[in-house]
Amino acid sequence: MKPFLRDQLVMASTLVAGALIASTTGCSNASETGKNATTAVTEVGPATDKTAAADSANQDQPVENKPDGDVAASDVQPAVVGIGPHDWGQWGGSPSRNNTPDAKNIPVEWEVGEFEGNEWKRENAKNVKWVAQLGSQSYGNPVVANGKVYVGTNNGAGYLARYPNAVDLGCLLCFSEADGKFLWQHSSEKLPTGRVHDWEYQGICCAPLVEGDRLWFVTSRGQVACLDTEGFLDGENDGPFKGEPNENEDEADAVWYLDMMKELKVSQHNMCSCSVTAVGDILFVCTSNGVDDSHVNIPSPQAPSFLALDKHTGKIVWQDDSPGKMILHGQWSSPSYAVINGVPQVLFGGGDGWLYAFRGEATDDGKPELLWKFDCNPKESKYAVSGRSDRNHIIGTPLIHEGLVYVAVGEDPEHGEGNGHLWCINAINKGGDVSSELAFKLPDLEHPIPHTRRLQAVKKEDGEVARDNPNSAAVWHYTGFDRDGNLKLTFEEQMHRTCGTVAIKDGLLFLEDFSGLLHCLDAKTGQVHWTHDLMVATWGSALIVGDMVYVGDEEGKISIFGLSADKEKAMKQNGDDYEPLHVIEMGNSVYTTPVVANNTLFIANKDHLFAIASGAKPAADETAAKDD
Repeated sequence: MKPFLRDQLVMASTLVAGALIASTTGCSNASETGKNATTAVTEVGPATDKTAAADSANQDQPVENKPDGDVAASDVQPAVVGIGPHDWGQWGGSPSRNNTPDAKNIPVEWEVGEFEGNEWKRENAKNVKWVAQLGSQSYGNPVVANGKVYVGTNNGAGYLARYPNAVDLGCLLCFSEADGKFLWQHSSEKLPTGRVHDWEYQGICCAPLVEGDRLWFVTSRGQVACLDTEGFLDGENDGPFKGEPNENEDEADAVWYLDMMKELKVSQHNMCSCSVTAVGDILFVCTSNGVDDSHVNIPSPQAPSFLALDKHTGKIVWQDDSPGKMILHGQWSSPSYAVINGVPQVLFGGGDGWLYAFRGEATDDGKPELLWKFDCNPKESKYAVSGRSDRNHIIGTPLIHEGLVYVAVGEDPEHGEGNGHLWCINAINKGGDVSSELAFKLPDLEHPIPHTRRLQAVKKEDGEVARDNPNSAAVWHYTGFDRDGNLKLTFEEQMHRTCGTVAIKDGLLFLEDFSGLLHCLDAKTGQVHWTHDLMVATWGSALIVGDMVYVGDEEGKISIFGLSADKEKAMKQNGDDYEPLHVIEMGNSVYTTPVVANNTLFIANKDHLFAIASGAKPAADETAAKDD
């Protein structure tokens, strides 16, 4: 199940602020304390000058792990508009992206029932309100707003007569929240260039944004689309776009499109995937600009990677082409936003592994204002398309919580497992390059090497070194947890690549990595409370609701943990091992993230969407699953 990393032992060699291994003690549960446990978490204050930084890099001293005084300046979240108070109108519920909805009585036990073909046999179902058929592969996280549920998938369900299920499409499906009835579908025909731009059967891989009767998302054809949430069920063709092939009630009503490939020369790699967000009149979008099929050339380095659009018209407010020629692979992260210490900031995870923060509003000159940027990889790490590459880019979404930014690195799952890095960043009152390290060419420690190398920033064999950045905004950096105190990290003790996004509640941070480990940390200090190996790949992110944590996996299970720093409370013991409090079989792979709206749990597995609620008993003569 675990490839090359299972037997690999690596020394914890994280270099941030001059510490090789930052020892921490006092973990909350007795099973982890008492083992002289060590965490590969480092930081806080940077050296006062480059010479001191160079000296400190050769020391092996524990560094106190606490945020500095500026952290108290918390973030301000914009009001979520145009949806119900307990709806979930975008990925993460709000522009800050924390998947921690307010809800009651969410089940920890349910049975999904059985299927004969696509027909749902509800007799053995428990706590399931309804089931709706999706395509044959589904990666888009559900969004629930104003009585409707939206999911991105492919055309495996074949809902439209003009597109039977043998026709490959990217599909955004709309269902009734009350009973799962299919309402309408937006269809994106495949690009003629093939998998280099539009990988077969992947469908729509993002989550839409809903405000009132408008919905925004990016299509698999590289378009930013604004739709009328009523479709043509209201008998109107909203515009200005009027070019729909028909006005059938089961088809989508487009309001406007921005074709990023045609109009901005974006060359998406494999797919276009970004879960957009908006604040006021501005819509924020990552374009997915990337490499070509050689994985070496970047066809459109001058094309924008990040966009701010007028959400009413699709007109460009500003655009930025970072990282340009530095793109490693693809760019599939999604933006986040908050007002931090009085400054509106929109964060984009770049395809070069850097996190970029821009002023999150219109500018007088129509140009982006870069506030700060942060390299999420060690300078000596090196990128390779395959093999044991230890330099990554960013797929998950940056999370903003209480004035701090959290982000982890990852890679296209097709390129396998690998090492990971999770960062906590405090960029208050800082600007420019706030990375933990700078690159230098010896003997010159006064002039950093600029960010102009795509694959590797520092080559030791060429007399280059990484030194602490005196302007660093790193609070802590997590690469693993040395549970047995032997100064080595085994597979189960490491942070790995992730497609996921952090979730935080009650000071506890949860993140699952692609290799199947769930990590529970102290959000402010990075101290590791516990980790658990699910023994299967996980593609999504954790849901925290009430006092429970829900995690989906590739084998089709939902594992449920207690919201606790104490492993004894978060899990149950089975002999010498610990296991989740509850494990539910969903019948097919869960590549998405569970969400909650209006006291109902929504889970999309590979081919069906489930609405789960305590005491739910669907009527025997009702089914939302599509019959053959």
